[in-house]
Amino acid sequence: MPTPEHFMARAIQLAERGLYTTDPNPRVGCVIVKDGQIIAEGWHMRAGEGHAEVNALHEAGSNAAGADCYVTLEPCSHFGRTPPCADALINAKVKSVFVAMTDPNPVVSGAGVRRLQEAGIEVHTDILAAQAEKLNPGFCQRMRMGRPYIRSKLAMSMDGRTAMASGESKWITGQLARADVQKLRARSSAILTGIGTVLADDPLLNVRPEQGGRDWYPAGQKVRQPLRVIVDGHLRMPADARILEQEKVLLATAVDKQAPKNTETIVLPADGDIIDLNALMAVLAQREINEVMVEAGGVLNGALLKSRLIDELVIYMAPKIMGDMARGVFHLPGMETMAQNISLHVTDMRAIGRDWRITAIPEYNEDF
Repeated sequence: MPTPEHFMARAIQLAERGLYTTDPNPRVGCVIVKDGQIIAEGWHMRAGEGHAEVNALHEAGSNAAGADCYVTLEPCSHFGRTPPCADALINAKVKSVFVAMTDPNPVVSGAGVRRLQEAGIEVHTDILAAQAEKLNPGFCQRMRMGRPYIRSKLAMSMDGRTAMASGESKWITGQLARADVQKLRARSSAILTGIGTVLADDPLLNVRPEQGGRDWYPAGQKVRQPLRVIVDGHLRMPADARILEQEKVLLATAVDKQAPKNTETIVLPADGDIIDLNALMAVLAQREINEVMVEAGGVLNGALLKSRLIDELVIYMAPKIMGDMARGVFHLPGMETMAQNISLHVTDMRAIGRDWRITAIPEYNEDF
């Protein structure tokens, strides 16, 4: 007989189908089970469209009455762009609801569960909760801490260099690694870089599914481009930068002066050349930015690390030696003793073509 974990694992698989399309909403999956068999499935496909439970109930029809519902996130109990999912489950007369994790928003956490219970529906919670939370690290952190989840992507040589002394960096990693980066961009709400990277590389920082391998982006779905955020303390953005040919460019600066066309500007406090990054993250959270991907040089990465804002590092390491005159990964002036080092908890390591992709969590200490 299948266990509740078996059906919840399937709901998590379904939720993953919305990895690139649901932002700023969470990725959620749902299965409806009757007599030990799955009779309907659903997942949240895109913000503003039906939630996972509603899609599954639509497929189940009248068979949902007396069935069990497995959903990866507590059914919503409030009106947003769509009606409450808790009410839809109540109206469908399901027998019980199994919830992987409750809503991380402390203001409404548990409200959906209570609504179902008050309607006489049996509710079970915390089934594969850790796995369900991994689907939505940014949404959960934004709800709990008021800031996005920050993932820094780094491409470096075996000796930890990101560019030659001249600034030349194309290409450190191979084509397969660069294609893999497209998937990280696609799941992100925003891509963050510094004006130094814009001036040196003139990047686009957009999602290009055709470069990410075959059949990874949902067929028929319009490509969702993340917000591009440029830390530009003195507003040096060139009017002809390629990144300005696109929509969604936000300049975070410390000066109040005329900015190029096709940009939005926010003026924030600054400490020297670096703006207040905590203040920037608070602004992004207010704009429902869940996951920020950093594609920047050593100065901005170092400042983010020093502010303890980087939650995850994704390092693409190429089998190359670039020498000690080349540029390092993090600019961290003042780090002089071993007690100040930052340990990394490596959560994944795998080959991507000839390169290695290392995923790690910084473990900040009091001496840093």
